[in-house]
Amino acid sequence: MSELVERVAARRSYSRVTSAAPTHEELLPLVAAAGRVADHSALHPWRVIELRGDARIRLGRAFVKDAKATGEEAEKLAAKPLRSSLLLAIVAVRTKNEKVPGWEQDAVAAGVAHLLSLLLHDAGWGVMWRTGHHTRSKAVHRMHDLAKNERLLGWLYVGGVPDDGKEAHRTSIDPERFLTTLD
Repeated sequence: MSELVERVAARRSYSRVTSAAPTHEELLPLVAAAGRVADHSALHPWRVIELRGDARIRLGRAFVKDAKATGEEAEKLAAKPLRSSLLLAIVAVRTKNEKVPGWEQDAVAAGVAHLLSLLLHDAGWGVMWRTGHHTRSKAVHRMHDLAKNERLLGWLYVGGVPDDGKEAHRTSIDPERFLTTLD
């Protein structure tokens, strides 16, 4: 088995991370590498938004506004983006193109997110891709300053790997179940 296959197979999600996070400069080569994802017509239909500090607080407020939450529920929602000191919002940027439909452009953005999560993991960072109904919220879209042709796919929560982080037990898939052959 190649070293790359072993590193990808070792990938796991970290629901808890430390406050350490890669710098903007450390992210640049990882984003550049993730941008090599298969991209029909080289449209580059994606972008990544860094959320640090107060931006995470504003995102929590947008969650609360979207849910019309109050009290304890509002506090819990507002705290969600604070689970990590760095969130990377993954945005699909759709452009009109006769050869490349919108769903395919979204798939490219999702591919960038996945490659970026693998690259971050390989660089020693803890990562979890979080999605949910808030990605379609008007308040959350406004908070991210998204254009009409942009769709938020989710966030990569990024931070340091905790010392007490348990090694996750991941059951390997049976590749024969997912890889079929047509004669």
